[in-house]
Amino acid sequence: MDRPSPDERVIVITGATGVLGRAAASAFAAEGARLGLVGRDAGRLQALASDLGLDSDRRVSAVADLRDEAAASAAITMVRERFGRVDVLLHLVGGWVGGTALTETDPTVLTSMLGQHVWSTFNVARTVVPGMVQSGWGRIIAVSSTATLTPGPNVAAYLAAKAAQEALLRSLAREVASRGVTVNVLAVKVIDADHERERAPAGKNAGWTTPNEIVATMRYLCSDDAAAINGTRIPLDGRA
Repeated sequence: MDRPSPDERVIVITGATGVLGRAAASAFAAEGARLGLVGRDAGRLQALASDLGLDSDRRVSAVADLRDEAAASAAITMVRERFGRVDVLLHLVGGWVGGTALTETDPTVLTSMLGQHVWSTFNVARTVVPGMVQSGWGRIIAVSSTATLTPGPNVAAYLAAKAAQEALLRSLAREVASRGVTVNVLAVKVIDADHERERAPAGKNAGWTTPNEIVATMRYLCSDDAAAINGTRIPLDGRA
C-alpha cells in the first residue's frame, strides 16, 4: 500500500474528549484526516464532534470502555468499517491517582490504574496492529509521565501502570520494526492546558508542556520523515 498522505489518513484518538485529545483532534482534522473519536461519554463525544465541525463522512464516534477487550475491539471495528482502515492510533486515555503511601493504598487502586493504562493499551494495540502491518504503514503514539524514570513518593500505583504501559509499547515497537509501523511514547511532566508556564512562569512549571507542543510532536512522528524513530521514549520537559 502507498503511504497515506495527511489528508487521507484515518486516525483513532482514544481519550478524545480530554484536553489533549481535543487538541489532537483539532490539529489532525485541520490536516484533512478522518477521525475515529473514542471516549466513555456519549455527550462529550457529541460536543467534540460539533466543535470540530467535521462532516459525518470524516468522523465517527465510538463510546467504549477500553479496559474491556470486546468493547475496544468493537470501537476499532466501527472505525474500520466506516473508513476501511486505521493508519494512526493516538492513545491518550488519562487517569491519575496519587497522594497515598504504598502501604496505605487500597489494592483496587492499582487494579484500576493497570486497567486504565495497561489493559486499555493492550486491548487497542492488539486490534489496530494487524491491519497496520498488513498495509505496511502505521503509527502508534501514547503519552506517559516523565516520573516513571524518577518516581516520587505516594504515586506508586499510577507510576507502576505507566511504566508497564511504556514497556508494553516499546516491546511492541521491536515486534513491528521494519514493517512500516512505528510505536513511540511521549513523556510529559504536566500538561499545561491553561498555559500557566507562559502566564506565570515559575520553577515549578518550567518543565510543563502545552497540548499544542505535544500535538506538534505527534504530527512529526506521524510524518514519513520520522519513519526511523521507533521504540523511543521522548521527554517533553526540556525547559526544566
